[in-house]
Amino acid sequence: MIFTHDAEHALSTVVDLINTSPEASGEERLGDLDGLRAFVARNAFSDVRDLTARDLANVRGLRARFHGVFGAPDVPAAVTLINEIVGGVRTTPHLTDHDGHDWHVHFFAPGAPMDEHLAADCGMALAYVVAAGELDRLRTCEAPDCDRVLVDLSRNRCRRYCDSRTCGNRMHVAAYRARQREAAAP
Repeated sequence: MIFTHDAEHALSTVVDLINTSPEASGEERLGDLDGLRAFVARNAFSDVRDLTARDLANVRGLRARFHGVFGAPDVPAAVTLINEIVGGVRTTPHLTDHDGHDWHVHFFAPGAPMDEHLAADCGMALAYVVAAGELDRLRTCEAPDCDRVLVDLSRNRCRRYCDSRTCGNRMHVAAYRARQREAAAP
């Protein structure tokens, strides 16, 4: 394991958030409160209050800011973006052991709005990635027709595709067919 359970969960959450955008998924998956509720349920958030249209707008704005971190050209640029995200919210680090998980740290203030919850916990997880010298683990899928992001948590840093069952399989099949055509050519 590279990062703690809570950091890995926050990283997978930020990936899911970014990949709800129309640019990444082909459709706006946070188009309404039902989409936001589905995102919250899918990522097993704790301590979430009733969601509002303001939460939806703020989370969608935060999504674009997080996406900027994945596209940052270098560490200083990523640091600037992460510091802006984390610095813009009230953080209240506290230990918790909810839902059968061992003790871990939450950075959001109890009862915080959804965007602050995401900015604090996901922003700190991204800060850990940068502080560990692992910015290159934040990637965009290498499939030519895919703009989804991923966090490569593999030991040897070999993950190239957002999903091995879709983009990865499609690219491997295309490479196989190209080799077959090349071998068959006179």
